[in-house]
Amino acid sequence: MKTLKDFNFRGKRVLVRCDFNVPLSEKGLISDDFRIKKSLPTIEYLVKKGARLILMSHLGKPKGRIVEGLRLTPIQNKLMEYLDLSVTKAPDCLGQEIEKWTYQMRPGEILLLENLRFHKEELENDLDFAAKLSRLGDIFINEAFSVCHRNQASIVGIPKYLPSGAGFLLEKEIKILSQIIKNPKRPLVVIIGGSKVEDKAKMAKRFLKIANYLLIGNLIDNEIKKKKIKIENPQNFFPPIDSKENLDLGEKTTKIFKEKISKAKTVFWAGPLGKIEEKKYQKGTKEIAEAIIKSQAFSVIGGGDTIEFLNKIGLIEKFNHISIGGGAMLQFLSGEKLPGIEALK
Repeated sequence: MKTLKDFNFRGKRVLVRCDFNVPLSEKGLISDDFRIKKSLPTIEYLVKKGARLILMSHLGKPKGRIVEGLRLTPIQNKLMEYLDLSVTKAPDCLGQEIEKWTYQMRPGEILLLENLRFHKEELENDLDFAAKLSRLGDIFINEAFSVCHRNQASIVGIPKYLPSGAGFLLEKEIKILSQIIKNPKRPLVVIIGGSKVEDKAKMAKRFLKIANYLLIGNLIDNEIKKKKIKIENPQNFFPPIDSKENLDLGEKTTKIFKEKISKAKTVFWAGPLGKIEEKKYQKGTKEIAEAIIKSQAFSVIGGGDTIEFLNKIGLIEKFNHISIGGGAMLQFLSGEKLPGIEALK
């Protein structure tokens, strides 16, 4: 798989698939810009190398139609704030006018395309749609690890038509997450909470093959019991033994989890351990975060809700690696091949 260092970008039109799918407030303001910040090193590198930069992303779930509240204008404003450069936004993400525009750009200029998911063909992985997108660039760079588990046109279609490679963030995600699967410093503690319980319950079973200790939240535990999922290596498996109405970890469980974390050399954590939207149910998740930091283990966290919460309470910088992937990260760690990464090979 090629990376940024394998290309000469000077004067080239570089089509970059970013993940700017950030949470928005009711007023349409960005409530957490973590994903935008993570894309900046690749964007800055390409500007410095004299690329003509065309950025694309989805935002929310417009389901193939134009939704005014999901235009990428807040992203454009935030990029200009951080980059201190002009970023022009196109009215759509494809078309002859925009193609012509890309040829008229000067090296170092940035064009942001409109929300990809305003077109249903993006979600359907329509090859004609991918071909039209590919006409906007000479080189394709994927910097959207969190969407790499999706068979979508901008992820797996474009590499069929353009020389392709991974951005800095995608390259780093693959390197660090591969290390957790293949050669973690042990003991390895894996903590799985949050929602999307069906997927996570299946993955919990797989993680037991690589983790020394697997600690799970209430919702995942309920799903495992409901589906009667057989747990191998039960001696390494730690479900909650007490909980506050299934909405937070109880004190006994928190104590057990902290004791296991204190032994860890590597910790991987995905998903909060309580209903963190309400302050009274944040205690367990906060104590686990503090225990991971105190352990000084190499720590990797992922999942939008976990990241947003840790950002709010000011602990995010104390973790070694923050993965922007939720589902993509879990699938990668459970040994599945991600279509977006395979497409770059």
